[in-house]
Amino acid sequence: MRSHYQVTCRICRDKNLTMFLDLGFTPPADAFLSPDRLNRPETWYPLKVLICNNCSLVQLNYVVSPRILFQKDYPYESSITKTGREHFHSLAKTAYSKFSLSSGDLVIDIGSNVGVLLQGFKNQGANVLGIDPAPNICEIARRNGIETINDFFNEKVASEIVKTRGKAKIITGTNVVAHIDDLHSLARAVDILLDKEGVFIIEAPYLVDLIEKLEYDTIYHEHLSYLSIKPLNVLFHKFRMEIFDVEKISIHGGSLRYFVTRKNTYPVSKNVHKFLKNEKKFYERDTLINFARNVERNREELTWMLKSLKHEGKCIAGLSAPAKGMTLLNYCKIGPDTIDFITEKSTLKIGKYTPGTHIPIVPDSELIKRMPNYVLLLAWNFADEIMNNLKDYEDAGGKFIIPIPRPRIVN
Repeated sequence: MRSHYQVTCRICRDKNLTMFLDLGFTPPADAFLSPDRLNRPETWYPLKVLICNNCSLVQLNYVVSPRILFQKDYPYESSITKTGREHFHSLAKTAYSKFSLSSGDLVIDIGSNVGVLLQGFKNQGANVLGIDPAPNICEIARRNGIETINDFFNEKVASEIVKTRGKAKIITGTNVVAHIDDLHSLARAVDILLDKEGVFIIEAPYLVDLIEKLEYDTIYHEHLSYLSIKPLNVLFHKFRMEIFDVEKISIHGGSLRYFVTRKNTYPVSKNVHKFLKNEKKFYERDTLINFARNVERNREELTWMLKSLKHEGKCIAGLSAPAKGMTLLNYCKIGPDTIDFITEKSTLKIGKYTPGTHIPIVPDSELIKRMPNYVLLLAWNFADEIMNNLKDYEDAGGKFIIPIPRPRIVN
């Protein structure tokens, strides 16, 4: 599990990789700094994006060790937003019904975080088990009543679960498959653990939305791959599995939900072929080059807007400190000279400083107390919920800046 450069495609093992986007060097997006670490050196890693010219998987050029990314005070909690909680509980309810689960059937969640999705399955009557590598997050999940194994998911863990708990009717991996370097190991582990007619459900930000909506801030070291149907089909076919259905979902700026099972278990939906056909143009060289140019243009427009406001004497704060926001701040070189502070509701981040840019993170309650003229919405994917929750700020004259896909002021 060492950090290393990616020299072959993690799905097809081909060496024919082409770099199309360079976001420079950044520290890990979730490596928030306590005050005593501000004057210590930070490690910055390259953040370049490649496409495999064989299977079309889009992936990072450098893999940071998952032990660095996920096992040192990991700060992400999937239960923070109401939108997120409702999304996961809806997924659990739908899957339980769609695949005719019975009370006591085993459901496994890979990268289960604090257990929000599994709580949804538990509410339906399922027997649930989480797997997550972050010790602090596992402890929160257990306090929430969700049994959780503190480990990385692999063949050994899968085999041990089969011995003690049997096979799983449903395995879920929401916003986690893109984090995994060894996707072949993942597929083998799923094959071991999955019941004969079981279903593996993946959710991940969709490459098409990333490019079409200019969501470049979703690129950071935890996200090793930027997923789409074509390369995932290549992967699962190697292990006698297939994607038999897909659903487009709006969360995280546009994601795709993939339903995977063993070949010839379920008929393949027309949706799969429709989405596959639409993906083709997003693998083309001209599309990717144009995307990279638009990323540079977004940086120029956003930094110009913020500098102009500061020149007018305006106070600007940041709102929420998601990992995507750290890519935006570091790529655009936006620091405490521009953003005075960032407000957060996560106790795992409050009192710390943003990686690389060193902007202080304070409680959400400070927004009304300090009343900045503008707030930069770093968690723009939850913009509607956040702005609805901050009517007091807006009524007092505050304005929101949404940076993606074009910087704009919302009043």
